[in-house]
Amino acid sequence: MLNDLDKIPQLRPPSAALILENGEILWGQGLGAKKAAIAEICFNTSQTGYQETLTDPSYAKQIITFTFPHIGIVGTNLEDSESSKIYAEGCIINQSISTFSNWRAKDDLNTFLKKNDIPCIFNVDTRYLTKKLSNEGAKKAAIVYFGNSKDIIKTLKNKVEDWNGLENLDLASIVSTKERYEWKENIWNSNNIKTENYKNYPIVCLDFGTKHNILRSLKSFNFQTTILNSSSSINEIMKNNPKGIFLSNGPGDPYATSKVIRSTIMSIIDLKIPIFGICLGHQILSIALNAKTKKMFQGHRGANHPVKNLSNNKVEITSQNHGFEVDRNSFSDEIIETHISLFDGTNEGIKHKSLPIFSVQYHPEASPGPHDSKYLFDEFYKLVDKNA
Repeated sequence: MLNDLDKIPQLRPPSAALILENGEILWGQGLGAKKAAIAEICFNTSQTGYQETLTDPSYAKQIITFTFPHIGIVGTNLEDSESSKIYAEGCIINQSISTFSNWRAKDDLNTFLKKNDIPCIFNVDTRYLTKKLSNEGAKKAAIVYFGNSKDIIKTLKNKVEDWNGLENLDLASIVSTKERYEWKENIWNSNNIKTENYKNYPIVCLDFGTKHNILRSLKSFNFQTTILNSSSSINEIMKNNPKGIFLSNGPGDPYATSKVIRSTIMSIIDLKIPIFGICLGHQILSIALNAKTKKMFQGHRGANHPVKNLSNNKVEITSQNHGFEVDRNSFSDEIIETHISLFDGTNEGIKHKSLPIFSVQYHPEASPGPHDSKYLFDEFYKLVDKNA
């Protein structure tokens, strides 16, 4: 009978810990890789799409708290990853799912985490943690799956204190592609899309950490998309004769990344080539247009964020993942604010008064999330077609 107690998670000795920057420790059980990681802790409110979330490069140097309790229930598969690997530093879930059920699944979550060398902690009160982050703001933290020895805990406490956080970190240069390549794959329900209705315009995607479904969405409008490193020069970009430029999502501080690429973006603006930016791409474009960005008290991460389109007063439910925002008070007279968050009123989109340039803070490609904002890819196509 006593041996059976070990099968009850809350009665087992802890094998993992989450160490917050104030020294508070949350104990739990470990999944995935037996290792430690230091990053900024955040929470994501999506009820689906944990595989897509974990593999989104925008989560580099972040530990994700999933608020939905049944993470792992559909396992993991070969199709749903948004990049080649998990970019999050770790994850926190309420409970471990021992049995998954989905016809596409190949691995359980534990195996997926191990293959990607990522630690996870479960049997943690994620409601308490989410409320704490909501009330107190984003925090530095360490996650560790230590197994049987807690000796590393004190060392990690000191390392968390010494880490400077996400501000001034150019993470896009780390996650960006090292080699030029072209994207071929369409979105999965492409049988209903007649790409012959769209001309095959060549465009360049500057990769700050782009998601696969963004590239699929561009392909659905028959764009011939070439993906380049985030620090590419204007000469390297123009060698591809682009009719449009896409600025992708990505992790880190937009101000730090803009130091590398701002002059190039300004050159593209001077050439009057159509530009579309998403997430980090929105922030970098705004900086190139002389706006400023700032760290948010609490970022937006989830698939249920309401955004108001100021041009028609419609509300879009959107997928979001960002911890920095564009400061609307820094907009020049040439910038028109197009979208705002209905959660906190922060900026969610801009366009230029006279140039073929626009961007949004949220993710119209979803994956995971709603498709209310898919029309933005159509708007980009129309801009490219008009200016080709």
